[in-house]
Amino acid sequence: MVSMSAQVPRRLKSEIPRPKRKIQWISYGYMSPLLITLCVLTLAPIAYTIYISFTDFNQLHFLQFHFVGLKNYATLLNPNSPLSTVFIPTLIWTIVYAGLTTLFCYFIGLLLAMLLNNPNMKESVLYRVLLILPWVIPSVVTMLSWNGLLNDGYGQVNAFLQVFGLPRIPWQSSIFWARFSMIMVNVWAGFPYMMTVCLGALQAVPTELYEAAEMDGARWRQKFRFITLPGVWKVSLPLLIPSFAFNFNNFNAAYLLTGGGPVRDNNQFVGYTDILASEIYKMGLTYNRYDLASAMSVLLFILVAFISWLNMRYTGAFKGGEEA
Repeated sequence: MVSMSAQVPRRLKSEIPRPKRKIQWISYGYMSPLLITLCVLTLAPIAYTIYISFTDFNQLHFLQFHFVGLKNYATLLNPNSPLSTVFIPTLIWTIVYAGLTTLFCYFIGLLLAMLLNNPNMKESVLYRVLLILPWVIPSVVTMLSWNGLLNDGYGQVNAFLQVFGLPRIPWQSSIFWARFSMIMVNVWAGFPYMMTVCLGALQAVPTELYEAAEMDGARWRQKFRFITLPGVWKVSLPLLIPSFAFNFNNFNAAYLLTGGGPVRDNNQFVGYTDILASEIYKMGLTYNRYDLASAMSVLLFILVAFISWLNMRYTGAFKGGEEA
């Protein structure tokens, strides 16, 4: 009896893991199409781009290209290199453009969310529908429409200004106005997203806090600083950094709205409103400098990955419920 009872647990112990291993392999089978697609469409192009960035693969070396090490990166980052005027100024403008667009979208969205959150506004539902329309319209349609509206020759914006006796604005030929229009249009297209986020955050703030503040004689500035802003900031901060990363890669804004212009006098590769995404496109598909385009793509990938790491590290957006 003792020997049989000792054998039963051994059988059970050896047989129990088998269904678990079977279920585990079945789960891998279900995940395999996604993993294969991820490797073919994402990981393989990234690996190939990194490889090309260390070669001289361009219009002169399509069939026989060679390994050149860090030469392409040195060409882009060395201040004494002729092509440093391509990468470094564009990088600075990309950071400025993405930062200003994100900040203006956030504060305009927050202001409109505070107005729409007023319980005394009866038409708030109608205003929400109207204000969210710029976000619903596809980005390609938005950029092409604004490209026509801001045209220096036949644009309706300049025609509208002339009705009131105002001078025509060189939206596409002036460096300042071209960059201003690029930020303006992207703020117009992006503020509804921030407005929706801030509106949801405002509705989650307990009304008891405002009532207690009124009883203590707090002013509206004090309510905004100590109640509204902390409540909204906690929810919206994890979304600000991804929004900055999106604007960092907003190819449609530079390519469809301004075409990268005005053209630089001392450089044919890039215009004054080109960002890194549009510069990479032109460098690779227009001028066939795939080696430099790949190097810029890798640098852009590192920058966006660093921004994403900051989002995960300091906002706790991807932490579990107990850790957050």
